[in-house]
Amino acid sequence: MASFDVAAKATNQALIFPALIVGEYLERSKTLSNIPRKFHDAPSLPGNALIQLKLEDGKVLADKAIVQHFLELANSGAHDQRASFIQTWVERSFDFTATDFQSLRKPFDELDSNLALRTHIVGYSLSIADLAVWATIRGNKVAHNAVKRTSINLARWYSYIESINPWVTEIYLEMTSSTLKKIQAASAAGASFDIDLPQVNGPMVTRFPPEPSGYLHIGHSKAALLNDYFAHKKPGGTLICRFDDTNPSKESMEFQDSILQDLKSMEIVPDKTSYSSDYFQEMYELAIALIKDGKAFADDSELGKGDESRRNRLPSKRRDLSIEETLARFADMKGGSTEGQRWCLRARIAYDHDNGTLRDPVIYRCNQISHHRTGTKWKIYPTYDFCAPILDALEGITVALRTNEYRDRNVQYEWMQEALGLRQVKIWDFSRMNFIRTVLSKRKLTRIVDDGKVTGWDDPRMPTIRGILRRGMTVPALREFILKQGPSRNILNLEWGAFWALNKKYIDNEAPRFTAIDEDNVVRCSVSGVDASTTEEKPRHAKNAKLGTKKVLYSNEILIEQADAATFEKDEEITLMNWGNAIVRSITKSSEPSKDGTPLITGLEMDLHLSGDFKKTKKKITWLSTSAQENLVPLEYISFDYLITKDKLEKEDTLEDFLTPVTEWRTRAVADVNVSELKAGQIVQLDRKGYFRIDRGVADGRGRVVVFNIPTGKD
Repeated sequence: MASFDVAAKATNQALIFPALIVGEYLERSKTLSNIPRKFHDAPSLPGNALIQLKLEDGKVLADKAIVQHFLELANSGAHDQRASFIQTWVERSFDFTATDFQSLRKPFDELDSNLALRTHIVGYSLSIADLAVWATIRGNKVAHNAVKRTSINLARWYSYIESINPWVTEIYLEMTSSTLKKIQAASAAGASFDIDLPQVNGPMVTRFPPEPSGYLHIGHSKAALLNDYFAHKKPGGTLICRFDDTNPSKESMEFQDSILQDLKSMEIVPDKTSYSSDYFQEMYELAIALIKDGKAFADDSELGKGDESRRNRLPSKRRDLSIEETLARFADMKGGSTEGQRWCLRARIAYDHDNGTLRDPVIYRCNQISHHRTGTKWKIYPTYDFCAPILDALEGITVALRTNEYRDRNVQYEWMQEALGLRQVKIWDFSRMNFIRTVLSKRKLTRIVDDGKVTGWDDPRMPTIRGILRRGMTVPALREFILKQGPSRNILNLEWGAFWALNKKYIDNEAPRFTAIDEDNVVRCSVSGVDASTTEEKPRHAKNAKLGTKKVLYSNEILIEQADAATFEKDEEITLMNWGNAIVRSITKSSEPSKDGTPLITGLEMDLHLSGDFKKTKKKITWLSTSAQENLVPLEYISFDYLITKDKLEKEDTLEDFLTPVTEWRTRAVADVNVSELKAGQIVQLDRKGYFRIDRGVADGRGRVVVFNIPTGKD
């Protein structure tokens, strides 16, 4: 898929705006598919470009070349005089990028003369020439301010183009306010993107260091998105995804691949991917250097006894082991011998320090399990506490962003770099992101999966990235929510309601509307006043024509939900949505009571009353025609609850004591014929039921369409 990168802080946006406007125009005319736009909070992009278009084949176009590319696509195969005139005016549009009025006077006069007897620049209809010239002027503050003070022809045309294409203003506002929106959103949430971050000279280099031993969850997304944001806040920055693959007991290629997929789904594309295992030799040599400097010793304390000594601020019995003996034991460890497996390597810092992380921490341990990348080459592996400060220094990290659970370890991090003579890396720690009634512990989530409480790591009840996206969270909403938190150090237990309410703002105007009727005790209703079955095209969304139209079938028999039918009274006027008013003339009830003791409605008769005023009816209901079997698409919609019954699990709480007994509800229904065209991943609204994400469509060939209810923050 092609994509735009835009320098939102460019001082002269006259080169940016035409590309965006012409691109949108071609999308609306179906010449192009949707082109995502990513706004960078910077005055320019790498190579001093102001806007770049990345094509599907990897080719990158910049600035003027983008509009020319779009023009060639639009005029493909056309060699007539009109196409030639459009080409000429697109080329002349760049005359309006000048930032002083004297240079603009001549192109203004020429354009005004051309428009003396014309509504459009070329021919009798809107063309790319109109849009390219208009957008160039609109993007140039000097030209925009001067245009209405010029002669009447130019001013008339300028206002006309904007009036018949109101969407051009929306594009301009999106571009000019992208940076402002981020700052305002962060301020509204009490966050600041500039909060005390260490200042660095030159481009920023950050790293996101996941361990390939599980799936990313919503907590990881904050670290990933913040590192991505600060790396690319200024031009030339670099985001490194570094896999901390130092524990072969838990790691696999499956998890490694899933993490890269999850990052991609969040629209995070690391500039570089590296692996701790790439540096095993370098870290081994640094460990040797640490031993030779007398700053590390081998320890074979009985399992658990070493940590007990640290807690009691007692020295290990091996703390005074000589350099020669330590080197010998470390060699045993490296060889993986039975003797070597008894030992570990500790940093010799301060066994009685107030900060427990400085009490001679383990920096190397043995592991005989084959590594998923290096195989059996290594039998010893560095700990994260040893690995992180070394690789941050070696990979040129400018600021290490870490969650504040590592705050006590910051002095240990600094000690490692100083003891090894490495470049000192600045640290900024931020708070973890927690949610009510949610566990983010990898161990506890694994138990939930293994015990069959969910269907897998991508189950929509899971707080994993793939789980929440499968439930219906959109990537833009996810990014905005995370970035609203900023790099704050305040520990928060967030409400899911705010998370999903923000998502609703993104999907409300983009979700096409369809109809579904619950199958349980569905009521057949005969409608008089209908001569024959008919079909009409109706907007898929009343406020967004871009979503197209849908088929609505009308006939003298329709289906109505039992819950609606049970509220009707004889001779009551109601509104059939997407049709008009009708008057209930007859209600047939079952002789046997329903579960709640009230009789079921088994049939209805209505008179169509299209001249009735829908504003005066209290009941506006959904319905479906039975005139064609294909109009009734079998569907199942699923709603979910929290997995946990308690807002926050404490350390002493047992997970199983607080699991919600029932977290899934399935309802069978029939949907209108248009639903048969939907594919997995699409988000829709079912009238009067809410928003849903298609999990399985008709094309999947596995029976009913399956949709997941998307929370809106009010659930």
